[in-house]
Amino acid sequence: MRAFTCSNCGQLLFFDNSVCLGCGAALGFVPATLMLDVAAPEARRCANLSLAGCNWLLAADDPNPLCVSCRLTRTRPNDNDQPAMVAFAVAERAKRQLLFQVLSLGLRVRDRTEDPVTGLAFDLLSSRNRDVMTGHDDGVITLDLSESDAVHREFVRLQLGEPYRTVLGHLRHEIGHYFWPSFTADPDALTEFRDLFGDETISYEDALARHYQSGPPADWPDNFVSAYATMHPWEDWAETFAHYLHIQAGLETAAAFGLETGLRTKVAARRSLQDGEPAGAVGAMIHEWLTLSFGLNAMSYALGQESLYPFVLGSTVVKKLDFVHRCIRAASLIPLAS
Repeated sequence: MRAFTCSNCGQLLFFDNSVCLGCGAALGFVPATLMLDVAAPEARRCANLSLAGCNWLLAADDPNPLCVSCRLTRTRPNDNDQPAMVAFAVAERAKRQLLFQVLSLGLRVRDRTEDPVTGLAFDLLSSRNRDVMTGHDDGVITLDLSESDAVHREFVRLQLGEPYRTVLGHLRHEIGHYFWPSFTADPDALTEFRDLFGDETISYEDALARHYQSGPPADWPDNFVSAYATMHPWEDWAETFAHYLHIQAGLETAAAFGLETGLRTKVAARRSLQDGEPAGAVGAMIHEWLTLSFGLNAMSYALGQESLYPFVLGSTVVKKLDFVHRCIRAASLIPLAS
């Protein structure tokens, strides 16, 4: 995440601020410029400001009362379902953060109401009175709003033995599924995908049943970013894609706030790599991230917490991350650094 400042007084701002705590100016996020700025007369606020804490702006003459993020939500809880609406606000905040990152990377997101074939939509549903399965289906991302509850989420995380589990992590994973068809439309890209991730045409249902019956292979950390990634090539892709976004956001935030690491963490990062320096277009990014994460983990330990970044990146995982990196660069509408 970037560090924003008030254009009126220079106060440090955060992504969700709707009012500057320094000068009291009304603020709003402008999707076209990806900037948080003092609300201009020619813009108006999203109708979900009070409902979901949305601070995004839209043009004054836009007939839609919702911003480009909120209008992607196809289904949400009833206003009278107060617990679900609290969870809905948490989910919408994560969705805005996701879309900011996706747009910052230059990736195109189409509204499903305008493009029923390749458009994107979100169903944010409460599972208190019905079964809801978080997932992606042909451009529609469904999120069980119980994931917005920290206690429930931690219970599930421990049961599944996951290093971490967040609403934003879910959304990063599911939007990876959304981008997969366009990223692998080129035959050469699809061939490379299958070389790295496996044949995605194998039965998903059989793979799912096998995964939950037998679990991941014992050596999964050597080749996969998570145990769930071993289930099917599509899930391996989505887990790797989400992890790439995780790393990219971490590095962008560190740079925005001037976080630097010294020689000691750089040496530790180098020694942690099993097969030498990470290669490929993503190599420098991975080395920088490992250097930063060593320092962050040390800080987390100092505060009595668990590892902030509890992952090991083997050479095969780095190759998969490199593929994701190159796919994003190829699809980006803006020039991206290597």
